[in-house]
Amino acid sequence: MLFDRARAVTPGGVNSPVRAFNAVGGTPRFIRSAQGAWLTDVDGNEYVDLICSWGPMLLGHAHPEVQAAVAAAVARGTSYGTPTEPEVELAEEIVSRTPVERVRFVSSGTEATMSAIRLARGFTGRDVVIKFAGCYHGHVDALLASAGSGLATFAVPGTPGVPASSTELTLVLPYNDREAVTAAFAEHGPRIACLITEASPGNMGVVPPEPGFNEFLARTCREHGALFISDEVMTGFRVTREGQWGLDGKPEGWVPDLVTFGKVMGGGFPAAAFGGRADVMHHLSPEGPVYQAGTLAGNPVATTAGLTTLRLATPEVYDHVASAADAIKQAASEALTAAGVAHTVQATGTMFSVFFTEGPVRDFADASRTDSGAYKAFFHAMLDAGVYLPPSAYEAWFLSSAHDERAVTTVLEALPGAARAAAAAGQDA
Repeated sequence: MLFDRARAVTPGGVNSPVRAFNAVGGTPRFIRSAQGAWLTDVDGNEYVDLICSWGPMLLGHAHPEVQAAVAAAVARGTSYGTPTEPEVELAEEIVSRTPVERVRFVSSGTEATMSAIRLARGFTGRDVVIKFAGCYHGHVDALLASAGSGLATFAVPGTPGVPASSTELTLVLPYNDREAVTAAFAEHGPRIACLITEASPGNMGVVPPEPGFNEFLARTCREHGALFISDEVMTGFRVTREGQWGLDGKPEGWVPDLVTFGKVMGGGFPAAAFGGRADVMHHLSPEGPVYQAGTLAGNPVATTAGLTTLRLATPEVYDHVASAADAIKQAASEALTAAGVAHTVQATGTMFSVFFTEGPVRDFADASRTDSGAYKAFFHAMLDAGVYLPPSAYEAWFLSSAHDERAVTTVLEALPGAARAAAAAGQDA
């Protein structure tokens, strides 16, 4: 069995923990190929894909125009270690769509957030970082932190291997809680370098910011001389052509000081970026004293894939994804209601998730009430019916422009049986 071979050479048999199915049980599916909205595993089974590589595949898998552009880029060489034209063009595309003025490419979302925090500390001359419980910003030591014992006390390491010294300058607050933010700045304001938040959290399930919350965060940071970092690794170019900033209505009077990007902007390749105000980005080497570098940063193949994806992501693409997402959200809620399963469906743009608890879910404490046993049964029933959901109750569902009538119908037909399985699991608990 392939999973046994993988476990013999890789911790847990996977290269990212959620893929191991530990949260839902059973054996992970090893995928051999993907086309459009469909995955095919090594045993030849087909599944409608509702994770889309955890967000990047906005156009679906193996899009012919993206493949052609990538093939042409590969034919010219895969890595030069020099500046290239595609990275300039992709940076121009990002700047044209978002509030950032300068962009630096890296190879992963973790690098993007790590570098943005280093830059914020270097720019402000301060050390303290604020983050929110339930928001995930990659496996940066300082951000793998759990809340301290009080509202504005410093965090403790959230995982073995992270020393206390790495999190002792991190404050972890409840999401969507303005009073907690105000209290933290009142107590620690002169020491706070930055506040980082997912523009709309998707790593505790989708928990949208309450109206005006991101603006409140930006303005509070500005009042205290701190930087506001909006993490759009997940939402960037996924929820709208402009990311969460577009959903927030591009409000007058504030923009994020720094923004991190990934997933869609890499077009399925390992690419990410951070960017922001020109005066802040000028502090980055080689113009300024804050050092950051990467051998494969701005890779010509990855930036070609990202550029092609963004150029093909027309308003019609977003309209199609929104329509497909609305159909599935509604059908999921109807099926679970008919089966008597407590649930709430929450969305940011076309990115959504189903919580197996009464809503609304506004922070990590609320999300933690989800019935993971019911989700496990729901997940496996959907998988058996040919639908691949996130193998965790705390992840977002993603669709693409390739989710056509056949793919959506397959999902809709699977939902009633999966809802009954979830109801039975709840009764057995």
